[in-house]
Amino acid sequence: MEKVVSGIRPTGNLHLGNYFGAVRSFVKMQDEYDCMFFIADWHSLTTHPKPGDIQQSARTILAEYLACGIDPKKAPIYVQSDVPETLELYLYLNMNMYLGELERVTTFKEKARKQPDNVNAGLLTYPTLMAADILQHRAAKVPVGKDQEQNMEQARKCARRFNNIYGVDFFPEPQNFYFSDQAIKIPGLDGSGKMGKSEGNCIYLRDDDKTIRKKVMKAVTDAGPQEPNSPRPEVIENLFTFLRIVSSPEVYAHFDAQWNDCTLRYGDLKKQIAEDLCAMVAPIRERIEAFSADVDLLDRIAREGAEVARASAAATVREVRKIIGFRV
Repeated sequence: MEKVVSGIRPTGNLHLGNYFGAVRSFVKMQDEYDCMFFIADWHSLTTHPKPGDIQQSARTILAEYLACGIDPKKAPIYVQSDVPETLELYLYLNMNMYLGELERVTTFKEKARKQPDNVNAGLLTYPTLMAADILQHRAAKVPVGKDQEQNMEQARKCARRFNNIYGVDFFPEPQNFYFSDQAIKIPGLDGSGKMGKSEGNCIYLRDDDKTIRKKVMKAVTDAGPQEPNSPRPEVIENLFTFLRIVSSPEVYAHFDAQWNDCTLRYGDLKKQIAEDLCAMVAPIRERIEAFSADVDLLDRIAREGAEVARASAAATVREVRKIIGFRV
């Protein structure tokens, strides 16, 4: 099977956008590919997190991914900082990268603009660390969103440049893996087109029923349908997107018909969405709490994942050292 590697930033709790966008796809991929997932705690250092938050954030993300269906027996999941071989490869790859090309990376320019007082070297070489995460396992594919496409091109450049400099065909050029129809774009409750932490428009997998109901009832709407069979504006289509993913086809058809004959009441629609969301989220939330309470289990899963990852990375670094000319 083709090897797939994907990193997870420990940036807080998972929301429905994460779940329907990537996590469910990861669960499906682990049965179809040779997958490795890792929690990218080194990457988070570019924002200077508090020391006490680093380990807790990793455990939080690990518990949530396990609760969503990632099976560590099928796909090892590990913490990035538990694999020190990554840093050695990161060093070697950085020696072949140039300042100008790193400064031209769009994500670096955007971050530098947003945090002008913290334009650190880690931010600049973020794509090289990402390349090391991928190339240490000689992965064939990497699941990515649009915002990571340029970083993936940098990873391919790292592989290609290393091969060219040393006259070898060692690193494969990892290809972007798109979820296509496996992923669903989840809208924000504020009427925007995307759910996201920074927008503050999320329903989290850890939200209790009361919180979910409160959030849904505050969702943005309009004056209601004015003409039979009229197109739905974006803010209302967003609500129907929720209905489509969490409710039965019969329920969706019922409210769709009410829209078309101008009898729809948004309060009823929101209540239905809220109750169906509560029913969907509740079992996931319960599993998250159960995993979170078992710190020993989380640490054991991370440790076992790191053992697999270190064996893979060590084999790669050993060959890289030999190719470059260092003692092995």
